[in-house]
Amino acid sequence: MKNFYPEKYKSDSLLEIRHNYLPEQFKNSAEILDLISKVVEIGDFTLGQSVDEFEENFAKKIGVEHAVGVGSGTDAIFLTLKALVDQEYGEKFEVITTPFTFYATIGAVATANFVPVFSDISIDDFNIDPSGISSKITKNTKAILPVHWAGRICRMDEINSIAKSHDLFVVEDACHAILASYKTRMAGTFGSAGCFSFHPLKNLNVWGDGGIVVTDSLALANKLRLLRNHGLIDRDTCSFFGYNSRLDTIQAVVANYLLKNRIDEITNSRIKNSKLYDDGLKEINSLKIPQRHTQLKEVFHLYSFLAENRDSLLEFLVRNGVDAKIHYPIPMHLQPAARKYGYARGDFPVAEYVTQNIISLPVHEFVKEDQIYRVIELIRKFYS
Repeated sequence: MKNFYPEKYKSDSLLEIRHNYLPEQFKNSAEILDLISKVVEIGDFTLGQSVDEFEENFAKKIGVEHAVGVGSGTDAIFLTLKALVDQEYGEKFEVITTPFTFYATIGAVATANFVPVFSDISIDDFNIDPSGISSKITKNTKAILPVHWAGRICRMDEINSIAKSHDLFVVEDACHAILASYKTRMAGTFGSAGCFSFHPLKNLNVWGDGGIVVTDSLALANKLRLLRNHGLIDRDTCSFFGYNSRLDTIQAVVANYLLKNRIDEITNSRIKNSKLYDDGLKEINSLKIPQRHTQLKEVFHLYSFLAENRDSLLEFLVRNGVDAKIHYPIPMHLQPAARKYGYARGDFPVAEYVTQNIISLPVHEFVKEDQIYRVIELIRKFYS
């Protein structure tokens, strides 16, 4: 089976206003390459000093006691579930989560040998609706896995209250939500652990894959450090047989540089661009823009909204050089991979409605103000 990414990147690059901004993002790389050369000189590639430094800096930035770097955001979720819940061979415990997310959320649950149990989302924020969670809890439920979709924090007060009353773990999929906050608390700090991704298109990104788990639990952090590195206590002693999911030292160098120098600027640019979109699109009756709340800091990994005649709008924008996208057209319970769980169309009507009507616009720091105004005018023209 051929890798489909190169052709997709090539076709996307032909559009003027793009979602994929990697050529611009990594253009001024001399400083980072200089820092990487020092790693090369000493051969500090595997769980090197830069990983320790980045973990300390990230934990401080988020406001937690511990951070454990891993191979990806997917692995962050996978390893956290494995660390929190002791399973005997053949046990099939359940994790309640959203059907409206990226494939990796459900893939992490399934490959960790849990059963994903879906609960519908809210039309207002595209996040899991807490009011539906309790009815999904069974004797086999072990955790709730809320996803902070597009960088907007879920209703964590309600979710935590449900989890506490049923003695469940809460694992936050905060892969879209670095620096998002509710009141004074950052995404990733509400549950037992928070899981983040450093995919190149995230606001804190690396030159490949990377992820991290944050927690205030020393016991959980220590177990994760063992799980990510074969279960090794030291070079010669294996406490249990674990996995190979280490944050590369080179990737930690890149992440540390951005954390120190660019993360706030990148995040604030996305927030500013989203405000321009909000102001320009809010009067169009054919669109439903999510309501913003002053106590929520959204970081806009995506700028998404609901649109009438979505597919035609998408085609119109692409034809005019705008890389509009659908994130994502098929909810998780209707994916071929989920057939074994027995869900059917109509089980989660809000998620299904959203996937049929949602559209995303480029919102990253390299989108210029005049380009945003052009996109707004194109959308106004389409609906006029």
